Amino acid sequence: MNKWYIPDAYYPGVSQGDTYVSHEAVCFLNETRQEALVTLTLYFEDRDKMTGFSARVPAERTVHLRLDKLVGDQGQTIPKDTPYAIVLESETDLKVQYTRVDTTQPALAISTTMV
Repeated sequence: MNKWYIPDAYYPGVSQGDTYVSHEAVCFLNETRQEALVTLTLYFEDRDKMTGFSARVPAERTVHLRLDKLVGDQGQTIPKDTPYAIVLESETDLKVQYTRVDTTQPALAISTTMV
């Protein structure tokens, strides 16, 4: 099992305008010849973890998973304005990148990192 950790996730609830919406994304690169199933578990400071989130990454493809559009198996979504951490798991070896676009202020910010 491969695991990746993103300890500093945060989905801002405010955006400046409609062009640039605050959001996060986890991007996957699957260089293998088999489809990858990725599960996401969310951990919080003040509540129980959330499970039931997953994504499929086709063989020899990339997927850009917008977390503001992610819906879990019970219809759950990621809460806004709440710090959390993400643990990603997959049987397939993937390259993983996390990006946050924060448009809560007129001078928007973007941060990204390989995990």
